[in-house]
Amino acid sequence: MSILGLTFKKTDNMFNVEKIRQDFPILSRKVNGQPLVYFDNAATSQTPQQVIDAIVDYYSNYNANIHRGVHSLSQEATDKYEAARHKIQHHFNAKKAHEIILTSGTTHGINLVANGFASFLSSNDEIMVSALEHHSNIVPWQMLCEKTGATLKVIPMNDEGELVMSAFDELISDNTRLVFVNHISNALGTINPIEEIIKKAHQFGAAVLVDGAQACPHIKPDVQALDVDFYVASAHKMCGPTGVGMLYGKEEWLNKLPPYQGGGEMIAEVTFEKTTYADLPHKFEAGTPNICGGIAFGAAIDYLNSIGFDAIATYENELLDYATEQLLTIEGLKIYGTSNHKTSVISFNIGTIHPYDIGTIVDKLGIAVRTGHHCAQPIMDYYKIPGTIRASFAFYNTKAEIDKLVSALKKAVQMLS
Repeated sequence: MSILGLTFKKTDNMFNVEKIRQDFPILSRKVNGQPLVYFDNAATSQTPQQVIDAIVDYYSNYNANIHRGVHSLSQEATDKYEAARHKIQHHFNAKKAHEIILTSGTTHGINLVANGFASFLSSNDEIMVSALEHHSNIVPWQMLCEKTGATLKVIPMNDEGELVMSAFDELISDNTRLVFVNHISNALGTINPIEEIIKKAHQFGAAVLVDGAQACPHIKPDVQALDVDFYVASAHKMCGPTGVGMLYGKEEWLNKLPPYQGGGEMIAEVTFEKTTYADLPHKFEAGTPNICGGIAFGAAIDYLNSIGFDAIATYENELLDYATEQLLTIEGLKIYGTSNHKTSVISFNIGTIHPYDIGTIVDKLGIAVRTGHHCAQPIMDYYKIPGTIRASFAFYNTKAEIDKLVSALKKAVQMLS
């Protein structure tokens, strides 16, 4: 298997997982009397001490409201917050810093765009979603269709958990206004061919929003190279805090969209007769933002880049290959999502045992996995299953932890058979 279709060499000596693990305080704790094995990284990643220190530093030294104070604390906080925006801009290679809108997370960013498109769509228009989406990249668009009368079309998937691109070619038309697709499936780990989707959508004049929540811990998207119109991500998937994320939008699109929320910061002038709106990015950042979260998001990006995304991808690919091989030694185990282009996520079931029952038992052995439909119910409906067990790996996990998972699963099967 390979990440992004590339074959990687074995991890070199520069990557020291044991040293990296020392950066994460939570990895030294015990759960149910056992050392924690954390394989729920697709839900949220763990937080390194460097990011925790940035959070403590903010509240200890320069906690103040930003953009609107002449005193020193406010100016220090503003400088740090805007410096974080520039870090995010450079990480994603946005052309301009004001194309980065700081949000409460991926869901917020998607809803912001969906709300804006309500001004543009009519009953003759079509929008397109993939069959591999998280609910947060389905429901806002269904609500948009209900509001505007537009039609929602779905790019189907196949048994390997890949999008059927020949069907996409047939579905897209001059009536397509917007295509939205995740970069990587949170439920299956499949890497979608977003470059191809973006290029074809633009040939029909359609805009493209990519949900990058699951991709950004593993790869470093270049929004200019992709030529994507909107890209959304969450800090908590990237070793940052919860409650903060980013929306990248091309400047021309962000200027077209109306504000999502009204309040302080997003205004230029306010009278009872008329209000005018602030320039980008503040037009979309009403109210007091998650200042500490934004600064910590920047610290998390610094941390990930200090390790290097090539090294992360190489090591995680080794974990994915090893885990796939070891899990398949368990009799009756079936993996869902078997694309050759995937990241370190494995969704599986064992025989007819309910995933919740297995998840409960392995938790007693200190192992955290996710069970259920992973906010991707249409995928489970496609496979005609109630859900799966999902083990998702990060660069701070080890092969020894995978061995513990396999042993725990075998024990669970014995108990439940």
